[in-house]
Amino acid sequence: MNALDAYAARLADPSDLGEAQDFCLRLASERHGFDMVRRFASRRLRSHIAALYAFARIARDMSADPAHEGVRAQRLEDWRRQLSELDSRPPEHPVFAALGRAVREFSLPVALLDDIIAACLQDVTQSRYRTYDELLGLCRRGADPVGRLLFIMNGYREESVLRYSDALCSGLLMTRFWRDLSLDLKRDHVYIPEEDFQAFGYTEADLRMGVCNGKFRELMKFEINRTRALFEQARPLPDKLPRLLAWQVRLSWYGGRETLRRIRKRGFDTITHRPLLSRWDWLPLILRAVLKP
Repeated sequence: MNALDAYAARLADPSDLGEAQDFCLRLASERHGFDMVRRFASRRLRSHIAALYAFARIARDMSADPAHEGVRAQRLEDWRRQLSELDSRPPEHPVFAALGRAVREFSLPVALLDDIIAACLQDVTQSRYRTYDELLGLCRRGADPVGRLLFIMNGYREESVLRYSDALCSGLLMTRFWRDLSLDLKRDHVYIPEEDFQAFGYTEADLRMGVCNGKFRELMKFEINRTRALFEQARPLPDKLPRLLAWQVRLSWYGGRETLRRIRKRGFDTITHRPLLSRWDWLPLILRAVLKP
């Protein structure tokens, strides 16, 4: 389903929850990440997780997909309006019919859902980051809420568990930034903090020219090591969870670490090479996640 059709979808019958859930499952299933979650999640949670994925995917498409060019902020504000009206009027969009049920059933904090929209709006208006803390703030709004909402659906509200989840989710988003450096540059987004450019004597102009020299490699080595530290912060998380959920979390952890390992193996060059994991690459990671005691 293309980004415009996903955003423009409307319910024929606002009371038809089955139609809404089918829409979310179909949309979420187009993403490989949800396919992994679906395999490990309990049947009871699948439709609710699909609603969350569909909500986040449409919001993120608004911030980046060419179909929304020129109207990104307006459509995200409309998405925010529909979220704010969950309890006050019948839903217009199938995502909000399905998401509304999840919010009510699990008492999900709507503020976390709003944070996801806020991060997408930030990505529309801000394409450069002065400091690492500023970039981490984007992760805190754009990635960490998804993890927290998933854990709340699974019955976990303890702040200690949620902090581990934050570290994992921020690490995964940072990994995507370094992996997709060249793709983001094409849409005029640079996630390397300006303070790091200066510290290593490498410039955005160098990046635009595709200069992959020693300064760039040292810069990316620094970013990769800092992201690995986030994964290390999250390492204790699976041991605090029941087996099925622990497998899912461990798999995400292995996937992020493997992507970082491949960036390192390529000499930190993500200008000319984008290290994507194929389905075959995931198989040994799945085995490690399942077989680990």
